[in-house]
Amino acid sequence: MAIGSVVSGVLGGKLRIALVGLLVVGAAVGGAFALGILGVPSVAAIDNTFGDVTNETTTIETDLVVSNPNPVGATFDDVAVNYTVSMNGIEMARGDREGVGIAAGNSTIELETAMRNDAIPPWWTSHVRNGERTELVVDATVTSGRLGRSVDFSRSHEIETDLIGAFESSETRPVNASSALVDDPVLYVNETRGGWGTVSETETPIEMEFDVYNPNPEPYVVSRIGYDITMNGVEMGSGETDSETVIPSYGSETVPITTVLENERLDDWWVTHLDEATNGHQRSELRIEFYAVIEFPTGDQVTVPLDELTYEETVETDLFDEGDDVRDGSVSGDDDADGDGDGSGTDGSGTDGDDDDTSGTEDDSNTDDDSGTDDGNGSDDGDDGIVPL
Repeated sequence: MAIGSVVSGVLGGKLRIALVGLLVVGAAVGGAFALGILGVPSVAAIDNTFGDVTNETTTIETDLVVSNPNPVGATFDDVAVNYTVSMNGIEMARGDREGVGIAAGNSTIELETAMRNDAIPPWWTSHVRNGERTELVVDATVTSGRLGRSVDFSRSHEIETDLIGAFESSETRPVNASSALVDDPVLYVNETRGGWGTVSETETPIEMEFDVYNPNPEPYVVSRIGYDITMNGVEMGSGETDSETVIPSYGSETVPITTVLENERLDDWWVTHLDEATNGHQRSELRIEFYAVIEFPTGDQVTVPLDELTYEETVETDLFDEGDDVRDGSVSGDDDADGDGDGSGTDGSGTDGDDDDTSGTEDDSNTDDDSGTDDGNGSDDGDDGIVPL
């Protein structure tokens, strides 16, 4: 017998033994998974951030941490991961990946999903209808067809805003016509109030009221009040009242006005809200400017910018608790195969409560101003500051 044949036989035998051994080990590991002797991989954490933003889509970048409790890793063609991001039950994004490799311990799977910006207006409508509250929910599932098992993970985060609170003020503000026809101030606005109207799919109305005082011996007429709303410079709405209000001499009257946010423009605002270069990441400047058309006893009319009534508010958000690792929080780990998941699973502590609030109460005395002109109500308190979200 030739030496080459002997060597080939020996090596061939060892190779067959090694292959058989690997098959036996693989079968044993697979059987152990199937019998529940080894643990089923689960989702340990989900970290989401916003990536690139265009006029049509917003990229959501997700780091999904899968925990494998077994001493060996595995890569199965039929292991799949899928997840959804929802806000008030409205699906904002969905992603998935198949053929996932799972190492022993924790493995990070990077996912990217394109969210359509036209999902922003429906979410905003739900946010206002829900009392300026949003529940953001991220659901993920790891599934293995070979093992016939899947594990679910869910995390929730509550978002609150108080945009209406910015319109509540008892600060007295003068209205100056800057006209040779009359002396300033021609009127005072002693109080403003605001509340959401009936929101629709296309419009978000804000019902506002101005308590106006007339310090003059003749009645003045407020023919119209107009407004312009911008967020980060994006025009969100404009309009004016179509009825007049008579302000009696040395008396007060409430002037109503409905301002309207055009929901179709929210996706344009959204792009600027996430743009670091515009005003900072997830940061917006809300601005509402007013003007009034006032008719004097002579019949003359003057359009007066109501500069003292201009609202400027900063809106900041942190929708994903970006950078927050939830592995130390409660996790939902439902196992679809045996129904004994551990359950509790949502983190509802996401509402930011430490935003700076620079609003303050100023002079509260009910006296005339230094010029001796009666404003009808000497109280004023500031309403500027950051709107918490």
